[in-house]
Amino acid sequence: MNKIFQIVYLLLGIVLIHGQTLSSTLDKNTVGLGEKGVFIVRVQNLEGKVVQSAPKNELLPFHFEEITDVEKLQNDAYERKIEFQIFEEGEFTIPPLEFKVGETVLRTIPYTIKAVNQYAAEDEIEDIVGNKEVKLSWSDYWEMYKWYVLLVLMGIALIVFAVGLYKYFSKPKDTPKVWTNQTLKALEQLRKKNYISKGETRQFYVELIDLMRNFILVQYKISADVLLTEDLVAVMRESNVISKSNETRLEEVLKMGDQVKFAKIFPHAEVMEKHWEMMRQVVKDSLKDVETEQLRSGV
Repeated sequence: MNKIFQIVYLLLGIVLIHGQTLSSTLDKNTVGLGEKGVFIVRVQNLEGKVVQSAPKNELLPFHFEEITDVEKLQNDAYERKIEFQIFEEGEFTIPPLEFKVGETVLRTIPYTIKAVNQYAAEDEIEDIVGNKEVKLSWSDYWEMYKWYVLLVLMGIALIVFAVGLYKYFSKPKDTPKVWTNQTLKALEQLRKKNYISKGETRQFYVELIDLMRNFILVQYKISADVLLTEDLVAVMRESNVISKSNETRLEEVLKMGDQVKFAKIFPHAEVMEKHWEMMRQVVKDSLKDVETEQLRSGV
């Protein structure tokens, strides 16, 4: 009989010394929603055998949101440490989990864990520290609102700029004063071509007449671009828009232009200078003609 007990004790000793032992721990049985829990599995006495288990982050059931899943081998021992969270209230079970060591399958014991809401709707949350009144200086207010102030100022600047652009581009470009200045510049450009000093009489009068016909069309609203010289002179007299002095000057230069154009006469440089100056005076005096007509017609 004693020999039988000795054999049993010997076999148990061999198992304890040479067999693999699996243990598992759960750090808490109740956790708050989102609170971290820790589950650890250890296998001792590996004897060089490989441990196989579920893939990383897939060991625990669905409701367990795994944060970290770390495996470690050290001193012939295996450890798998999982940190997790639960975000749903209720009781949840960690079933027996299989770990294959060599050809042997070992299983953990099951666990039940309860997830609770630490702050129920009816709980009253009180401040640990009472509210304090903080006095702010002007510099504090400036730091808080300076970007809003700058944005408002930028908005005002953009509005002013847009209004200025609108006024500039909506302003009529063919007002009598504007057209007068443009024609005076055109006369100066004609003079700088030196047609008079070069004796290019025909070219001088052709450009001078074209310039003045266009001026009459815009400034006096008379169809000078299509009328023959005699007809144009007649219309100018009948319109009563152009002053007598300007009519006389225009008639003289227009008729001279026709004669030069058809090579009937070749005026000297003094005459050409005189006619250029006459047209310059016509353009200047035209503003008075337009103002007089506006007063007369009430426009």
